[in-house]
Amino acid sequence: MQFKYEFTRLLVTNFRECFIFYRDILGFTPLFGTENDTYADFSAGAANIALFDKREMAATLGAENLPKRAESQDGVCLVFGVASVDEAYAHLRAKGVTLAAEPADHPDWGIRTAHFRDPDGNLIEINQPIGHG
Repeated sequence: MQFKYEFTRLLVTNFRECFIFYRDILGFTPLFGTENDTYADFSAGAANIALFDKREMAATLGAENLPKRAESQDGVCLVFGVASVDEAYAHLRAKGVTLAAEPADHPDWGIRTAHFRDPDGNLIEINQPIGHG
């Protein structure tokens, strides 16, 4: 049996706000769905990202009565490559996005990064390669 990675589906409680964020702030092209739906697919480069209303997924699994989210450290981080972290950082700030971590070089990783969150709190990293100098 072979498993093929298809896409990442984020289960969100703020569907409309997340749809607008991924479409208008990050500039991803919607392939299916609108901000008034409960499911949408976006073209995000080499892979697609989908949004799905968390309540509908919980109902599908019979998990509606479980806690929505426990306080914890992040479990998932979406990672996007950019040509310039600093330019992308300026673009995001101009659009009102609050960054979780400002641009920083990580020579041991070979990348420069910045981190922010979508309206549902999902952690997102942008990065670019740097020399090991």
